[in-house]
Amino acid sequence: MSNKQHETSAVAYQSAPVFSKYQKIYAKRARGFFDHWRMAMVILTQAVFYGALWLEWNGRQAVLFHLVERKFYIFGLVFWPQDIIYLSVILIVSAYSLFLVTAVAGRLFCGYACPQTVYTQLFTWIETWVEGDRNERIRLDNGPLSVRKARLKVTKYGLWLALALWTGFTFVGYFSPVDDLWRNLLAWKLGGWETFWILFYAGFTYVLAGLMRELVCRHMCPYARFQSAMFDPDTMIITYDAPRGEPRGAHGKDHDAGREGLGDCLDCGLCVHVCPTGIDIRNGLQYECIGCASCVDACNQVMDKVGQPRGLIRYSTENAMARNFGRREILRHVIRPRILAYAGILLLIASLAGWFLAHRIPLKVDVIRDRSTLAREVENGYIENIYTLNVMNTEERAHRYKVSVEGLPGIEIAGTAEVGVPAASSQSAIMLVRVPSEAGQKGANPIRFQIVAQEDGAIRVVEKASFLLP
Repeated sequence: MSNKQHETSAVAYQSAPVFSKYQKIYAKRARGFFDHWRMAMVILTQAVFYGALWLEWNGRQAVLFHLVERKFYIFGLVFWPQDIIYLSVILIVSAYSLFLVTAVAGRLFCGYACPQTVYTQLFTWIETWVEGDRNERIRLDNGPLSVRKARLKVTKYGLWLALALWTGFTFVGYFSPVDDLWRNLLAWKLGGWETFWILFYAGFTYVLAGLMRELVCRHMCPYARFQSAMFDPDTMIITYDAPRGEPRGAHGKDHDAGREGLGDCLDCGLCVHVCPTGIDIRNGLQYECIGCASCVDACNQVMDKVGQPRGLIRYSTENAMARNFGRREILRHVIRPRILAYAGILLLIASLAGWFLAHRIPLKVDVIRDRSTLAREVENGYIENIYTLNVMNTEERAHRYKVSVEGLPGIEIAGTAEVGVPAASSQSAIMLVRVPSEAGQKGANPIRFQIVAQEDGAIRVVEKASFLLP
């Protein structure tokens, strides 16, 4: 690089502002193939979120993470704090699924299923319905205050607030029984913590989806910062075909690139107007791009109007753009070592989790020896230890369990050796265990408690304990 180029570069760098003034983005809706998929994902995710908590299962809420009872109900499954391993597995599977999707198709999750994108889309729909499309919203904001402007703004913000509050209520309804929550709300008897979390979640939804929008994706989301670590030249991303589109210029259907010296890009700016983060995809891949493909829909519409082939902006890969790959070559390059590794690990973890969940025994037992009375001598020269058995029935039907003990000669349980436990609950029982004084060595001797459901012999648990002999 020459000295003159160095000086020009230095001047350009010094003249670039460190902080730029915020400019509100008025995203225009681009209807098309990818817009339909985005609408479908918004409807699907919100139908699940807003609707699942109202489903019933066995006379209770089908999906409920009951914090007071410390139980998670997911349809026919009941998880206790001891099942924290399953939560870890869910988080690991979610992480690897995100890695796999990102390595294959870039920020596909961000563009279609991320809560920030989904709720921004909902709030934008409300805004468009109340204030109109992009140009109408710009005129309204730039115009003077009037009765009409005040009415539209109050209506929009009111609908935003209603949606945010209902979202907060729905969120809390997954952690506190929604029927009780609804009755308490109608009677103005909500508890302090429930009220706090409804307002807290509603406030965040309102601010992030209604007021901040693209600022979350551009400045707050950590995923945008480390996504490049999961990209490679064969990752599907939103790309602009610069050799075909440049140089830009306005032209009509009778466009002759060879004669006019222009590319297919009309420089209409629609790809920028529809972008929810306000970037120009023609400048190359940027971390602000969430992969929503709105620019693809907008550009395809323009290409249709001027009679040019679609795909000036499209999903493609760096290798495909550099080597002019066709669709088959792009798909062939999808299967590569990184993808196989992610898919293999994900399949292995999901398969193991599914197997363990299918073979999970709906019974958990904790055995605690009474430390206040280490050992005592009773009739017939027997030595007795006292144990507390905490029996947890994780099934949604009541069970009666038979308790037996083994490990020392002549060991037995004095008194009742049965425990009845209602559905999805726990019960404590005192067990008096006796052995002949000469049955073992002095000190701690290993023993085993076996707890078996009388209604189903396959439901059994063996727990280790120790028996003290003086």
